Amino acid sequence: MSSTTYRLRRAGLLAVLAIPVLAAAPASVPAPARSINYPIHAMGTYVNVTLVTSDSAASARDAAAAHQAIRLVDSLMSNWTTTSEVARINRVADSVTTTVHPRVADVIGRSLRIWRGSEHTYDITVEPLVRAWGFIGGPRRVPSDSEARAAWALVGAGDVVFDSAAGTIHFARRGMRIDLGGIAKGYAVDQAMQALRARGVKNALVDASGNMMSLGTPPGSEHWRIGLRDPRDRVPYFARMWLDGDAISTSAQYEQWVAKDGKRYGHIIDPRTGQPASGLLAVTVVAPDATTSDSWDTPLYVLGLEAAKAKALERADVAAILIEPGAPAEGGSGRDTVWVESVLRPRFALEPNAERFFVVRYF
Repeated sequence: MSSTTYRLRRAGLLAVLAIPVLAAAPASVPAPARSINYPIHAMGTYVNVTLVTSDSAASARDAAAAHQAIRLVDSLMSNWTTTSEVARINRVADSVTTTVHPRVADVIGRSLRIWRGSEHTYDITVEPLVRAWGFIGGPRRVPSDSEARAAWALVGAGDVVFDSAAGTIHFARRGMRIDLGGIAKGYAVDQAMQALRARGVKNALVDASGNMMSLGTPPGSEHWRIGLRDPRDRVPYFARMWLDGDAISTSAQYEQWVAKDGKRYGHIIDPRTGQPASGLLAVTVVAPDATTSDSWDTPLYVLGLEAAKAKALERADVAAILIEPGAPAEGGSGRDTVWVESVLRPRFALEPNAERFFVVRYF
């Protein structure tokens, strides 16, 4: 029986196969599933859609649908452009009652509920203060006392007149503005995941600068494993968490800060005082969806350790990891304390190389 030699190029390798001409060709073996990343620039950062697939062409179409959902949220809620729906609201809502796009209305409604439930530590009207410090629009700077007081006078979600049934909004004071930056990334992640589910995707991870939502599992593992960044950058990751169809996000002062006279000020503003919040190094929240995790990490950070622990235990929809800075010790800083809510204990693991920097406690 004669044979013919065929050349098969796959995954960059050249294979030579001798196949009998008169024999039936063997059935093709399905390609193994693997994780493929599809990143885009949106929401002022990089957003990555990871899909588990053996068909890269089909998954590219799925990723495109997720990207479209993310870009829509970005176009509506960005505070960095003059063309977004939020920018339009900020131009007119202090003088007239205006109709709001349904998706923006959804996020505003959620934000106001969190404001009421967080002792007013999450406030979308903090925008004038964030802008005064240069964290929106730049450059970053410490404002004068008079500038800070003037901006703080415009903060107060109680003066947002929002009619969820009619889908309208009005600001009771001239000069008020809103910023949805503390919730919009999580909302975009949820919208992307919704688009993926609608297309039948079973295994995926969507990550918008640390605001993550998981679906199914990655190849060869029962869970998506997530590294938690060291807020002092002594090690890349101080701990690992696994996700199982839920979401995770973190609030910390990693890069967004400004320094003056030897003092460092972070970008997370306490709307109750008008000053940057301090006390905790970082807060990580795990929740059933990314909108919830993204919107609760900031108020827990602002609340401080004891109030944040109490609030996390009070709410069934959030579980928290709080990092308390260590007290100074002879020869350097003491170890920081990682407070892990007990419900997260089975899925939390401190990295061995971080044990010299952190001690773990459960609450």
